[in-house]
Amino acid sequence: MTKNPLRIVFMGTPEFAVGTLKLLVAHNYTIVGVITAPDKPAGRGQKLHQSDVKKYALSQDLKVLQPTNLKDEQFLAELKSLNANVHIVVAFRMLPEVVWRMPEYGTFNLHASLLPDYRGAAPIHWAIINGESKTGVTTFFIDEKIDTGAIILQKDVAIKDDETVGTLHDRLKDIGSQLVIDTLTHIENGTITTTIQPKIEQPKTAYKLNKDNCKIDWTNSLDAIYNKIRGLNPFPAAWSELKTDAGIVSVKLFGVEKEHAAPSEAIGTLIATKTELKVSVKDGYLKIMEMQLPGKKKMDIKSLLNGYRFSEGDKML
Repeated sequence: MTKNPLRIVFMGTPEFAVGTLKLLVAHNYTIVGVITAPDKPAGRGQKLHQSDVKKYALSQDLKVLQPTNLKDEQFLAELKSLNANVHIVVAFRMLPEVVWRMPEYGTFNLHASLLPDYRGAAPIHWAIINGESKTGVTTFFIDEKIDTGAIILQKDVAIKDDETVGTLHDRLKDIGSQLVIDTLTHIENGTITTTIQPKIEQPKTAYKLNKDNCKIDWTNSLDAIYNKIRGLNPFPAAWSELKTDAGIVSVKLFGVEKEHAAPSEAIGTLIATKTELKVSVKDGYLKIMEMQLPGKKKMDIKSLLNGYRFSEGDKML
């Protein structure tokens, strides 16, 4: 058993981290502070936007710190004054050593993959994009590198054939939250054990998503294109250039289905009827079920086709 009751500092920013913080509150853990990103201007009005973690923390009357510099002496002094004996990190930024070494029982992180695979910023997205059938969640003690520390617990999760990053995100959020509680139980009981991450010559990585790697390459296989779109649905969304008589515009694709076939049309050719829209690829057709045109809301394809007509020769680039 631990000598002292747990006093937790929680660090996180996005909605994924809120699931864990909610479960900590539900289990009546003592949370002495919550560290999250500073408020940022967002939207057309550029109003200051609070992180999802901050919104929830304030609703629970938890103390919130929003440092811009994790090495700032004033922040470090305030953090130390909280007298936490364990730090929990979920979807936050890299910590300096002075922070992760501070608590008596260490600083551990919840990561949404089966480490050592998919270290990095977007593990849920890349697991689907790469066509994995399995992923999971991992808790590990933080060290000086990114996602390389000693593993505490892991939980496997099967990826469904039609899974999107949105549905997998929500499932991993819930499963990961429970894994954090299980990890804390081991810390409290003094039964914690760890496993050094194995060295892999070419580990699968979870690169940060950007405009370039979210663009669809229509020369890829049907399966690869399908996986990419569902691995980016609903956020940040896969996109493509659409060439029409009026010019070239950017569109976002969401819901899609596969149709394996031997198409006669050129790659990228759009085939439209009154109720269906599909794109020719080298080994079949990608049926578009949801799409967003520039300046418009996301629409199911039947609604979109009611108000928009595609012409012969329109093409995805």
